[in-house]
Amino acid sequence: MSLDDLPTRSPQSGPEGEPVVRRVDRASPQADKVTRAEELRLQLADEIVRGVLAPGSGLDETDIARRFSVSRTPVREALRQLVASGLVESRAHRGAVVAQPSIERLTEMFEAMAELEALCAGLAAERMPAADRQKLEAIHEELRVLSHAGNPESFHEVNERFHNAIYAGSQNGYIAEMTLATRVRVQPFRRAQFRNLGRLAKSHAEHDRVVVAIMRGDKAGAAAAMRAHIELVRGEYELYAVSHP
Repeated sequence: MSLDDLPTRSPQSGPEGEPVVRRVDRASPQADKVTRAEELRLQLADEIVRGVLAPGSGLDETDIARRFSVSRTPVREALRQLVASGLVESRAHRGAVVAQPSIERLTEMFEAMAELEALCAGLAAERMPAADRQKLEAIHEELRVLSHAGNPESFHEVNERFHNAIYAGSQNGYIAEMTLATRVRVQPFRRAQFRNLGRLAKSHAEHDRVVVAIMRGDKAGAAAAMRAHIELVRGEYELYAVSHP
């Protein structure tokens, strides 16, 4: 499951009759330029979070296009997405520059993320169909294997599928869209914390508490476990930021 086929209760249907949630962080996923733009967004976001691109640094479309051997079209789309995520600011007469949310702003974003994801997990415990619960368990097992492999990039990709499945399990398309939109804002910071020593195994253990509660139909338990997970993610990012000044 991906963000592009996330089921909801909206009237629009996907290729197999399943309703889908509209992607909130990019345009049509079928276009090659958008796929490349997504890759560029992740690469640039990673450099921003790691401090390779410092706050206030200019982001010239031509320079970036030359660096990655692409046209300016995917670069422009990637920068647009980064502006939406809050990592880049578009300033008059200066173009795009690297931004950095204040500690207070980042705390607010993670706080909202924790509550939205907790809401999705609680609803999933009540509403997720049996077949989708089995898929969630399969993704959870995939993450267990990856946690031992120690590959944060692969873990991050499957981790997105894990959370997407829970958003879908809420059976509330509007809440799923809001949760996705918030995750886009904090995604680079969530992604960075996977580089902390031992973080993959810890993340899987936190997920396990969420999955167990969902399988039991424990709404309050699932919400509490997910909220605690996101709060720990925030703490792990703060640890990462301190150790990678």
